[in-house]
Amino acid sequence: MTDKRGLSESDICDRFITPALERSGWQNTQWRREYSFTDGQIIVRGKLVGRGKRKRADYLLFHKPNLPIALIEAKDNNHQLGAGMQQGLGYATALDVPFVFSSNGDGFLFHDRTGTFEPVEQTLSLDEFPSPDELWAHYKQWKSLETVDETLITSPNYQDNTEKAPRYYQQVAINRTIEAISKGQERLLLCMATGTGKTYVAFNIIWRLWKSRKAKRILFLADRNILVDQTMVNDFRPFANAMTKVGPRIVDADGRVDTSYEIYLALYQAIVGGEDREAIYDKFPRDFFDLIVVDECHRGSARADSEWRAILEYFQPATQIGLTATPKETEYVSNIDYFGEPVYSYSLKQGIDDGFLAPYKVVRIDLDKDLTGWRPAEGQVDDDGQPIEDRIYNQMDIDRGIVFPNRDQTVARKISSFLHEDDPMRKTIVFCASVNHAERMRQALTNDEANADLVRDDPRYVMRITGDDDEGKAQLDNFIDPKRTHPVIATTSKLLSTGVDAQTCHVIVLDQRIQSLTEFKQIIGRGTRLRPDYGKHYFTILDFRKATELFADPEWDGPPIKILVDEDDTGEGPVDLPDDDQTEGDEPIDVIIDDPDDEGDEEDDERVVYTVSGVKFTVIAERVQYYDKDGKLITESLKDFTRRAVQQEFTTLDEFLRRWSEADRKQAVIDALLEQGVILEALEDQIGKDLDAFDLVCHLAFDQPPLTRRQRADNVRQRDVFAEYGDVARSVLDALLDKYADQGIGPVEDIEVLKLDPFTELGTPIQLVRSFGGREQFLQAVQHLQDELYQIAS
Repeated sequence: MTDKRGLSESDICDRFITPALERSGWQNTQWRREYSFTDGQIIVRGKLVGRGKRKRADYLLFHKPNLPIALIEAKDNNHQLGAGMQQGLGYATALDVPFVFSSNGDGFLFHDRTGTFEPVEQTLSLDEFPSPDELWAHYKQWKSLETVDETLITSPNYQDNTEKAPRYYQQVAINRTIEAISKGQERLLLCMATGTGKTYVAFNIIWRLWKSRKAKRILFLADRNILVDQTMVNDFRPFANAMTKVGPRIVDADGRVDTSYEIYLALYQAIVGGEDREAIYDKFPRDFFDLIVVDECHRGSARADSEWRAILEYFQPATQIGLTATPKETEYVSNIDYFGEPVYSYSLKQGIDDGFLAPYKVVRIDLDKDLTGWRPAEGQVDDDGQPIEDRIYNQMDIDRGIVFPNRDQTVARKISSFLHEDDPMRKTIVFCASVNHAERMRQALTNDEANADLVRDDPRYVMRITGDDDEGKAQLDNFIDPKRTHPVIATTSKLLSTGVDAQTCHVIVLDQRIQSLTEFKQIIGRGTRLRPDYGKHYFTILDFRKATELFADPEWDGPPIKILVDEDDTGEGPVDLPDDDQTEGDEPIDVIIDDPDDEGDEEDDERVVYTVSGVKFTVIAERVQYYDKDGKLITESLKDFTRRAVQQEFTTLDEFLRRWSEADRKQAVIDALLEQGVILEALEDQIGKDLDAFDLVCHLAFDQPPLTRRQRADNVRQRDVFAEYGDVARSVLDALLDKYADQGIGPVEDIEVLKLDPFTELGTPIQLVRSFGGREQFLQAVQHLQDELYQIAS
């Protein structure tokens, strides 16, 4: 007899687990071995991209091909019987499977998630594995489906010869919706992140209800023409001649609608009517539709006074399903109040963790006057000669109440430099505060010297795509077509939650104040589609307005939390590159264009807007965040950023020491670093508040051991290097060392310090300078002091 402990896991499956299933009445068509149900998370290491491991169940058991009810996790016989249980329970939660088994070939540990077996966990012999009928009976009891007609809940999804099948979470969404409808639920909500296939899910729900004749007439509502058209030619294509688009053409001269179709797709604006058009929806009988599906229902279908709501209430007898990526929950609008709690939710974070959606990097960029504000000089006028109201203008005012052309140029320069660091042809959407801002950004990006050659080659390199610009809108199809290279950068303003599919959007720029979570999530959704065939494995958010900080939401899309990592936490490690990737999408991701009827509040049109040229804006801080292999968003620390920025300015320690020594004022070197975005003061909390800027730079960028200012001052005293000076001069130098130890190098370099205590106790400034022999000698002594302070131990 073969010793089980010498068998591999695969041998255990072949010799013990599979035969046990067959003896229990399971057909080999009712299980799948090594069932992979995720693609493996995309892992980004700088510019290197790889994939994590796929999640894989050893056995997934089905009642019907699209209805899994049990799984088995197998281990070799060197493991305990229940060694695979915790892993199996995790998989079962994701797959919505109630019965979990772990086996090492000796038998099974059985865990019941339904509460219909006693006890919850029990040990079974190899001959006691439950039969398909037994598990199905308990499944129905768990789901309260005992009295429900099984025809619908066991009905198949649409099948064709492409072998396309729903992803695991899509199947869960379909099954939960079908089961809820079969039990009589009339209002249902599905929350699924942009890019996860809501339209494909909706199609299969409709298909199963339609084919089983549980819903004979269906209305699919959307709020953008392009979405209706894409749905008809893509996911809904199998409905063929049973399908039509609702519009004036289906109404005859007598005002009667064509009721010969079974699947109706409609743009709600086209059927609700208005000042210059007659309503169409109310020409149908109230009970005409059995099912209504509302795509992107957060756009207002749940609001009691919305046009959407009027349609839904008119067709009140119909079962109604809301689809959304961002459920809208405010004091005034609630999807949950209308549709009920979601029957299923699948977040952006889950999609990223599973490898179905692109992870993102976040680059938080702070501009000095965005943070500190700007105040006009007394009596200052703007570029048009208007007196500027005397107050502090902050980030809330910028590009709404006051415009700084130099800020546009600074932002454009940062965007351009980011694109040119890698591939300047990466599709990019720049979200601006208004249409005017979008036009200014188009000009600033066009005029940036980094883009000169590209704009010269094709002026469509940068385009404004807003609702009021026909030329820009005419280029929309080219922008979203992965095969078309131009336009590359699209500037826009108001967010529309639906539109067209921008699959290869690599970069999202946030340069507008975003005031709602729904709007923010929709913007992020522009970049979530994976297209590895076009080199897109992740996307980058350039955030100039702190939006990613303000709208962190761990329940929805993964926590964009700043984590200042330790120096040793590099996150480096081997990454398995993918063999292949899924490139076929299920649902269009929408490009953002502007609604000409929604370009801002009326009060904005009357607001005085100042334009002030000549105000310099500087990047003073930059943070880089990215997903690591554990699904955490890791921030490039201030230390890492400073090291990189300093080494760009000074390639070696010797170069830095030379520049520091030669500088008439050390502050000039600090200012040069500030131009590179290095704020040394920001590092004090992490490294030490009592370190000089010199030590911060030497330590972070060149790994030199740091000394505190007090230690440097004491070292100079111990060397007794000022014996050549008289008593008063030595007292002055000693007081300067104390000033340095307490406040840094700034006071030492400023001769005006001699007017302050404790120098005033030693004499007047003139007397103190004369104690050195004159001004020149005093300055030489101060330089000597600085040279001694900044000696590096050899």
